Amino acid sequence: MVRILSTNITSPLGMTTEQNYQAVKSGCSALTRYEGRWNLPEAFAASLFTEEQMKELMIEGFTAFESVIIRSVREALSHTNFDVASKRVALIVSTTKGNVETLRQESYDEESEYPGVAARKIAQALGISTEPIVVCNACISGVAAQILAQRLIDAGLYDNVIVAGGEVQGKFIVSGFQAFKAVTDEICRPFDIERLGLNLGDGAGSIIFGKSESEGWHLESGAIRNDAYHLSAPHPQGEGYYQALKSALGEHATAELATLGVHGTATMYNDQMESKAIQRAGFSDVPLTSLKGYYGHTMGAAGVIETILTMKATDEGIILSARGFEEIGVSGKINISAQQQTTDKKAFIKTLSGFGGCNCAAMYKASPNLSKGEELLIHQPKVSHTVKITPNEVVVDGQKIATQAEGKQLLKELYKNHIGDYQKFYKMDVLTRLTFVASELLIKAASNAEDAVSSGAEGLSVILFNRSSSIVADKQFVETINNEANYYPSPSAFLYTLPNLTTGEIAIRNHFTGETSFYILPEKNEDMMNNIIRISFIDKDTTAIIGGWVDCPDENNFEAELSIYTK
Repeated sequence: MVRILSTNITSPLGMTTEQNYQAVKSGCSALTRYEGRWNLPEAFAASLFTEEQMKELMIEGFTAFESVIIRSVREALSHTNFDVASKRVALIVSTTKGNVETLRQESYDEESEYPGVAARKIAQALGISTEPIVVCNACISGVAAQILAQRLIDAGLYDNVIVAGGEVQGKFIVSGFQAFKAVTDEICRPFDIERLGLNLGDGAGSIIFGKSESEGWHLESGAIRNDAYHLSAPHPQGEGYYQALKSALGEHATAELATLGVHGTATMYNDQMESKAIQRAGFSDVPLTSLKGYYGHTMGAAGVIETILTMKATDEGIILSARGFEEIGVSGKINISAQQQTTDKKAFIKTLSGFGGCNCAAMYKASPNLSKGEELLIHQPKVSHTVKITPNEVVVDGQKIATQAEGKQLLKELYKNHIGDYQKFYKMDVLTRLTFVASELLIKAASNAEDAVSSGAEGLSVILFNRSSSIVADKQFVETINNEANYYPSPSAFLYTLPNLTTGEIAIRNHFTGETSFYILPEKNEDMMNNIIRISFIDKDTTAIIGGWVDCPDENNFEAELSIYTK
């Protein structure tokens, strides 16, 4: 049984889980209105570390992002007694943009912006000997990372997994969300009729998982599903959210749940989508826990921080109030309150949704002493088709395709000669173009071979890896915000600074509604990639996976190697 052994929350509300919980329980919020911060032309409200807090948190030789996560994990580890240097211990970092603010400095080491490189520095500082994994799956990253931790332990690959979610806000992220008109300068009001948008927040959260027979919380089940609808707008009926929620609940009854921990960003469309999906799934009577009114949206840390707080509250028999909520402003029937409620139940589900059409849900239960359980036997999947693309060569199922162009022009040539019917291609950044073209060639090969995978949309997942994240798109967006005299942040440019958009484009194009996940590694690691793809078949609804490596450190230097995996 995969247990939660220890936790920490490091945020503007406190440096420990207990400090944060007591602050939220008493109704405190760190959300504040900022005007002129980072020379941004528009005011915004956010929950940011104070200068004094950052001085306390900073560790010499590390960035703010790295320091906050190291501090959080160290505090969580102080309540455990296993050897972190063991080869049976893993670190998973969940973040959306990590060290992206380093790109705005006059001089910087480009690789310091790579999330996997930052995660390796964090691991080394903590004394962890294994290579870390970064989950970069937009706003669902924090819960997606926990689902991965459960799989790694259940499959017998590790005994303990540390999940650390973190985000430190800056001009890059705030200006991007402002470009989408998603940010408000007022305190956010989730699900309220007068909600105007989201707030952003700093923070880190750590959960340490391990096999244990002791009494306590465990992650019962989890699921990730894609809407296959739109890159930045949720499905009107919350299809992916609905499917993830139903899968996480499994054979359990909603009557077992103390609460449903929702995403609740206070944006017009997300809250509406959630309410519709909640009603569709039969959760209308389950009390909701909505926490963005205390922290804002902490992005890669949200799923970790909000899970920890919901566990703490449920332990005490409390359902935390939805700060900022007054009057219902969504059409789906939901059970939300601005007042704390009580409960005697010991289970809950945490949900999140994000750009790229991704949605996730995980069910947690507090239970007495249980056996450690048996390791899951997961067979090596079969590889049916493979595509490899480099700047000057394209190979499909071992056969080289004749081409003339090189570099980024090669991707255009491949699109025109072999696809040609998806005009969104020209809006994509180069990483997404690379991934899209590779996936199209792969799916075409499967279709020509009359492979059943081409018609298995519901059970088909997309799981990708790289090293450089979305560095090309990141640099392009930085150019739009660094010159104050020529400040023009573009929402479309900002959108592609999320590398998981690559999985979203494939899902939308092909109506794939299975899991979509994006992982960043310090280096290309075939064994790690194979293990993650293999254990993703733990999800019983997954019938096939399009997976592999898609890295693009610059526009003319890239590599894609994708395969179709089946059980």
